[in-house]
Amino acid sequence: MTAHHHDALELLQAEHHAVRKLFQDYRELATHEATGARRKALAEQICMELTIHARLEEELFYPVVRDAIRDDDLMDEAEVEHAAARDLMVQILSMDAAEELYDAKVTVLGEYIEHHVREEEAEVFAKVRRSGLDLDRLAQRLRVRRAELEAVPEALREELLVSMMA
Repeated sequence: MTAHHHDALELLQAEHHAVRKLFQDYRELATHEATGARRKALAEQICMELTIHARLEEELFYPVVRDAIRDDDLMDEAEVEHAAARDLMVQILSMDAAEELYDAKVTVLGEYIEHHVREEEAEVFAKVRRSGLDLDRLAQRLRVRRAELEAVPEALREELLVSMMA
């Protein structure tokens, strides 16, 4: 989804921007009463992009950031927000687009993500910029891991759906 950006924060911001655009596209489809198949395909794309993005943050970004900025409350909140979004994504992926509340769940997911992104960019990213982390090296690690995750989209979907059973 992302091109080669200069550092990890720019890369993550580009991903945030791309997901915002997907949610905007979904709102347009829903407003114009697009077919369930079109809405479902876009919702699944959103969920897969968010799953990859969350994995990147949880595996590579958050652990080093937690150590660098020493703000456990802020990082704990980010992790809880990821878990809440994941729960909603599992519900969306397990539904048919014609089901009651489908569009509402995608809308609420978009609102969760918008809140999370605003807070992350304003608070977490600002502290990271001041922390002295090697953001270029971290960006490279994020790019490599993204490529690995994108290579196995069905495994990610299966992982999400299995978490529904847990």
